[in-house]
Amino acid sequence: MSSNSKIINQLQEKYQALGQDFDTHLEGLLHSKLITYWDYIKTDSLLNLQTQRTNLPDEMVFIMYHQINELLFKMVLWEIDQVAKKEGSVETSFFAEKLKRISRYFDMLTTSFSIMGEGMEIEQYNKFRTTLTPASGFQSAQYRLIEFASTETINLIDNRFRATIDRNTPFEHAYEHLYWQAAGKDYKTGKKSYLLTIFEERYKADFLRFAEFYNTHNLWTKFKSLPEEVKQDKDLIAAMRHYDYTVNIKWVMAHYNTANHYLNINGQTAEATGGSEWTKYMHPKYQKRIFFPDLWTEKELEDWGKDV
Repeated sequence: MSSNSKIINQLQEKYQALGQDFDTHLEGLLHSKLITYWDYIKTDSLLNLQTQRTNLPDEMVFIMYHQINELLFKMVLWEIDQVAKKEGSVETSFFAEKLKRISRYFDMLTTSFSIMGEGMEIEQYNKFRTTLTPASGFQSAQYRLIEFASTETINLIDNRFRATIDRNTPFEHAYEHLYWQAAGKDYKTGKKSYLLTIFEERYKADFLRFAEFYNTHNLWTKFKSLPEEVKQDKDLIAAMRHYDYTVNIKWVMAHYNTANHYLNINGQTAEATGGSEWTKYMHPKYQKRIFFPDLWTEKELEDWGKDV
């Protein structure tokens, strides 16, 4: 049998299994257009997604860089989703390969931050940023999903309340004590800022559903389910620590230092566009966001974020 005949037979079997008429699909090929790069990538649509609110040139840098971030966040979630939803036990090689991919995406995010950190004039930034209120990078839903998908919910609880929450705590209550709630809530009065209120109106229901599933399907839980000898593999442990440190120290500090560059002017720290107390909300030494706590020594946990 020729290779062409074999392919035709395989196609017939495919469409038969789907209950489709093979000849109809074959005839459709006579009328279909050949694919082009710009149609496949949707280049025209992609390049028309940037809408400035001002006529300041550097605002375009700000918009495009954040859109690039969101695309990379989607790539991270795409890989984690494959680990979380893989049927049966996760093979070590599969887990390790996905972890490497995820880490590469965050390495790229971290090392690329200078594009924005050094790529805008301070004067321009502090003009166009006034048009962005109350929007904030805090409102990146995908970044919150990455956190839920990377570790157990307890590791995302505000450090001040972590001892009062366990696996028996209702998700609704745990959600109200996530570390990033501190950026938009007065814990003395319980009142939420407009920034947090509209964010939750848009995403809270999705977050609760996502977090409940991923609390037992996240990367940390999947790692702990691997065979004992695999969990002791030095290379795999190093890869886990690399991801944890990259996301919760290097990425966060790249963002923090960029914000400090543009907002700390003449010794005066400007308020974030969303109104959050960003200097304490963002710095890792305050919240101690750690995805894989058992892979760090007590000393490393105690000193988390202090040396950056």
